[in-house]
Amino acid sequence: MMRAPKYFAPSGLALLLAACAGFPAKAPPVALPTAAPVTLTGDAGGTWPDPQWWRRYQDLTLDALIEAGIASSPTLATAHARFDSARESVRLAGAASGAQVGLAADAERQRLSDNGILSLFPAEQPGFHWYNEFDLGLQASYTFDWWGRQRGIVAAAIDQARASQAERSAAAIMLASSIADTYFGWQADQSRLALFNERQATIEHERAVFAERVRAELESADGLHRLDGDLAAVRRQIAGLQGSARLRVITLAALVGRAPADLPALSPKPLPAVAVRLPDDVRLDLIARRADITASRWRVEAAEKNLDSLRADFYPDISINALANLNSLTTSKLLEYGSRAPSAGVALHLPIFDSGRIKAQYRGGQIAIDAAVSAYDATLVDAARDVATAAATRTRLAEERAERAIQVGTAAELQKTAAARVRQGLADLRSELSATDAWMEQRDELLQLDAAALSADISLQRALGGGYEMPTKLANTSTSKQQNTP
Repeated sequence: MMRAPKYFAPSGLALLLAACAGFPAKAPPVALPTAAPVTLTGDAGGTWPDPQWWRRYQDLTLDALIEAGIASSPTLATAHARFDSARESVRLAGAASGAQVGLAADAERQRLSDNGILSLFPAEQPGFHWYNEFDLGLQASYTFDWWGRQRGIVAAAIDQARASQAERSAAAIMLASSIADTYFGWQADQSRLALFNERQATIEHERAVFAERVRAELESADGLHRLDGDLAAVRRQIAGLQGSARLRVITLAALVGRAPADLPALSPKPLPAVAVRLPDDVRLDLIARRADITASRWRVEAAEKNLDSLRADFYPDISINALANLNSLTTSKLLEYGSRAPSAGVALHLPIFDSGRIKAQYRGGQIAIDAAVSAYDATLVDAARDVATAAATRTRLAEERAERAIQVGTAAELQKTAAARVRQGLADLRSELSATDAWMEQRDELLQLDAAALSADISLQRALGGGYEMPTKLANTSTSKQQNTP
C-alpha cells in the first residue's frame, strides 16, 4: 500500500482551515412578542370560544350547515391538500437522511475498436471485437450528518407541515364564521321582510282611509300622493330584502359546497341574543388562541431550522459507499464466486471555492427568518386589530341598542295612546295607523342593530380564535421580541 506524503496532513489541515475561515457563528434563537398589542373596552369575565362555538346560538339548522361545510367545502379541501403536500414533504426529507440501498442490474454488448486500446497490444488481441458484459450489484451508501444539515432539513419540513395544519384550522374557523354570518343575515332579512309586509299593510290601510276622505272632499290629494310615495318606498325595501335573501342562499350553498336546492330547509327564526363579556387576559392569551398566529410561529421555527441546515453546508460532508457487485462476460458465470467485484470507499466533500454560493444561501436563510418574523408581527397586529374592532363594535351596538329600545318602547306607547283615542272617538283611524307605522319603523331600526350585533359577535368569536389552542411545544417557547442578526 502506497503511503501518503508527509506533507499531506498539514496540507489537508490548511485546506480545512481555509474552507472554514468564513464559517458563520450560530445565530441566536428568535424570540417573539409575549402579548398582543390590543386594548379592549368592555366587561371581562367571559369565556374563550368553544371549538364548536356556533352551538352557543342554539340553532340546529346552523349546526347542520357548518357540519356540512366542514365536510365538503372546496375552500377547506384546498387547505387539506396543502397540509397533505406538506406532510409528504416531511417524508421526503426524512427519506433523504437515512441509509440508501439499491439494486442494479446491467447488460451490455460492445465492440472493441481496432484503433483503440487493442492497437497498443497487437500481439495480444483477443481475436474478437464484439463481447457481452453483465453486472449485478447491491449498492449501499450513508452520509454522516455530523453537522446537523439533514436534521435541519427534516425539522424545517416538519415545522412547515405543522404550519399547514394550523392554516387548515384557520380555514375551518373562517369557513364556520362565514356560514354563521351569512345564515343569520338571511334570518335578519326574513325578520325585516315580515316587518315590512306589516308596514305595507298598514300604509295600504291608511291610504284606503285617506282615499275615502279625499273622495268626500274632506282632504286634499297631496296626502294621498305622500302615502303613495311611502308605499312605493316600502315595496322597494321588500324587493331589496327578497333579493338579499336569495343572494345569501347562493352564498351559503357556495360556502357549504352544495347546490342551493340541497341545503337544509331554512325557516325564519328570531335572532339569538348575544353576550357582551370578554375573556380575561386577552392580550396574553390571544397568541395561543389564534391558528394563524400559530402557523406564523411554525414558519419562523422552520426558517430557523433551515438556517441551521444551511450553516452545516460550510462543513465537509463525509459518506461511505459499499458495492457488492458481480461481473461476467456471460450470464452462465455471473453468479459464480469468481465473478465477485466488491468495492468500498469513503468520500469527503469539502467546499473550498464556490464563488460565494454557500454564503449567499446562508444569507438568504437569514433573510427568510427576518421575513418570517415580519410576517408573524403583521399577523399578530392584524389579530389584535380584529379583536379590538369586533369588541368595540359589539360594545357600541349594545349601547345603541339600549337607546333604540327606549325609542321602540316610546313609539309603542304612542301607538297604544293613538289606538285608545280612536276607540274613544276622539281621533280618526289615521292617527293610529300613522303611530303604528312609526312604531314599526323603530322596530326595524332595532332589528338592524340586533343583526349587526350578532354579526359583530360572530366576528369576535373568529377573532378570538374560534376555539383553537396552540400546541404545547409552541406555547412553551420564549416570546420576547428579538430580531435575528447575521
